This record gives sequence, C-alpha cells and structure tokens, in this order.
Amino acid sequence: MKRCRVRITPIISIAVMLLCFLWIASAGAEEKSIYSPIIQIDKEKGRLLVSNSGAVFYVEASDAAKPHIEKLPVSGLIDLVIDTQSNGPPIIKSWKLASGDSSCKVFDGKDCK
Repeated sequence: MKRCRVRITPIISIAVMLLCFLWIASAGAEEKSIYSPIIQIDKEKGRLLVSNSGAVFYVEASDAAKPHIEKLPVSGLIDLVIDTQSNGPPIIKSWKLASGDSSCKVFDGKDCK
C-alpha cells in the first residue's frame, strides 16, 4: 500500500510570507488624537512642542498647516489629530483649539475656520 504524501512546506511558507506582508503593511501611519497644551511653536521648522501621557515631543505641521501654526497661542489647549509614523515625527492632520485666542481655531487639514 502506498502512502499519500502531502507537501505542507510550500503551504506553510506561503502562509508565513502572507502574514509577514500583512504585518509590514499595518506598520505604516496610524491616526491618533492628542489633547495638549501648546508648549512651544517653532515657526522656522514648522512644528509644535506638545505633551501627552507625561511625554514631551514635537509634532510637525503638514504643508497645508505650516502657514497657520503661527496663529496658535502658546499655552493654549489644542486637540490635535496626527499621523504617527515609524520612521519620523508625527504629522499634524487637523486641530481644534480648545482654549486661547486665535484666528485659526479649527484647521480641517486644508483651511482655517
């Protein structure tokens, strides 16, 4: 009687490669929300110094947001939506200013309101 041999190795290899591809694809940018005081505004580099969960870090303004960050007040409270990246600093997508005076209280990713 002959035994039927099934080759499992190619099936396992394909499954492992597929799982690795999905893991790498999910390691891209992730959207997060941060509610923070504005500690510092670096107009020259287009970034804000903020804090979250005890950590202090810079978030970079997108190209659309750069002209508007100088309108934000230092020490104002801001609700930021950012894209986190594994290979660089977080990028600002939008914001809503919770306290402080500004001509740009809401930035929707394109325009100030």
